[in-house]
Amino acid sequence: MCGILAVLGCSDDSQAKRSRVLELSRRLKHRGPDWSGIYQHGDCYLSHQRLAIIDPASGDQPLYDENQTIVVTVNGEIYNHEELRKSLPKHKFKTGSDCEVIAHLYEEHGQNFIDMLDGVFSFVLLDTRDNSFIAARDAIGITSLYIGWGLDGSVWISSEMKGLHDECEHFECFPPGHLYSSKTGSLRRWYNPPWFSEAIPSTPYVPLILRQAFENAVTKRLMSDVPFGVLLSGGLDSSLVASITARHLAETTVARTWGAQLHSFCVGLEGSPDLKAAKEVADTLGTIHHEFHFTVQEGIDALDDVIYHIETYDVTTVRASTPMFLMSRKIKSLGVKMVLSGEGADEIFGGYLYFHKAPTKEDFHIETCHKIKALHMYDCLRANKATSAWGLEARVPFLDKEFINIAMSIDPEWKMIKPEEGRIEKWILRRAFDDEECPYLPKHILYRQKEQFSDGVGYSWIDGLKSHAEQQVTDKMMEKAAHIFPHNTPTTKEAYYYRMVFEKFFPQNSAKLTVPGGPSVACSTAKAVEWDQAWLKNLDPSGRAAFGVHNSAYERQAISSMDIPTKMIDDMPRNSQMIGVATSEVAIKS
Repeated sequence: MCGILAVLGCSDDSQAKRSRVLELSRRLKHRGPDWSGIYQHGDCYLSHQRLAIIDPASGDQPLYDENQTIVVTVNGEIYNHEELRKSLPKHKFKTGSDCEVIAHLYEEHGQNFIDMLDGVFSFVLLDTRDNSFIAARDAIGITSLYIGWGLDGSVWISSEMKGLHDECEHFECFPPGHLYSSKTGSLRRWYNPPWFSEAIPSTPYVPLILRQAFENAVTKRLMSDVPFGVLLSGGLDSSLVASITARHLAETTVARTWGAQLHSFCVGLEGSPDLKAAKEVADTLGTIHHEFHFTVQEGIDALDDVIYHIETYDVTTVRASTPMFLMSRKIKSLGVKMVLSGEGADEIFGGYLYFHKAPTKEDFHIETCHKIKALHMYDCLRANKATSAWGLEARVPFLDKEFINIAMSIDPEWKMIKPEEGRIEKWILRRAFDDEECPYLPKHILYRQKEQFSDGVGYSWIDGLKSHAEQQVTDKMMEKAAHIFPHNTPTTKEAYYYRMVFEKFFPQNSAKLTVPGGPSVACSTAKAVEWDQAWLKNLDPSGRAAFGVHNSAYERQAISSMDIPTKMIDDMPRNSQMIGVATSEVAIKS
């Protein structure tokens, strides 16, 4: 991912101001170590730190239209850029960059082109003809973005808080799926899919439609002019991404550039569950596997850097970001600049263990909607910033717009977790890839139970963090926590410690408000308690705290697909058991 910083209408066009913008932009250089660019038009500045994935030779930013009256700085990838280029025959493109289409689409459609973009993005576009500008962020918030306002009336847009927090009187997270226009001075939502209203869908579950939609989501993200790989924990989500990617490389011309053998990466403490599971999947898929180890002390030593880069004090996010941060540095050292990752499946399909307690399909669906809407504050933030800290880009196919629309239109009755019927969490995803003739994964991997990422890297990781916090935060400090931190008061020593580190780097009131509210316990626990009062005993957001659900591994190991009752198969819509590929394609496009 790249880094963008725009300062607009600051009433200062001096060299000193330009130098200050460049200085602040350099705070984002870790996101884009390949090149820097800046454009100034009067008192408006657009700067860019580039991570070159597409067209490394000529795609430097900012980018322009033919007359250089439209200027744009972009962080992201536009996967349908070739199709969009064909729809703009009157325009002359100067680079091979996928992001250049944004300038030309604006010329043709004004502000109404955003939903035409299939990809992830944060951008600022300046129209020098009337000195107006727009800024927009992708549907789910996979790319990070912040907006701030200066005392002089200026508007600041930055990929990370560190680019603007010293200069703005107030700043906040730029909401996903929104567009800001200088003409109105306000934000408006451009992303309004059917599921956003949280109405309960009723579309029948058709496994092959879901399968093909996800395969499309993965393969479009293999668009790259640089070496890439996959993050592989050995769980269902990352294993499916790796399996589809490996198949695609073996069957297409992409292999001519990077080779048919896929590189996979995993991180963990010595002997961790993830390392063992990932090695098994890598051996099955035939990937070139890279296993990285870290110690608890190495993770603790990195905490300051991690919190500085991820810009949050949320407990679960810090826990999971640290191993990812350490792994990303190792991956970048191998010359890899892009990886595919499995974030998003648990939110879409109700994969978290507390979904076992969902009382009705309506409750289940509404909670998945809430989880997807909050992703930009949690897993998307982690995946984006922990990798971008080292100039590595993470792509997340489960959060593809079209795939989400298809998955969230399925009657949630099919997503409900019913162990007595052989339906474990994410059963419809597992079933969609349960191919007897040409298996994507062995059944014991396909039906493997979920492991929280921060648990999977090694159980002693979380124990080590708690022990370290215990040494740094006294009981007396905890007694006064509400006075020191009246907003989002930490309720554990671990949360208190992360908060201290965060405020060392970001002391402004606006900064602490960008982190989601509530106690240090994961927000999902609140919903679990509502569904089952027994969860009141759960004081830790780790997956280990899910009582018997996690420890028993369902005792039947979720009744692997070979044991799924025949009645469950018979109850499926008839066209879900055998459907032509052409029919699937039509259904997906509709």
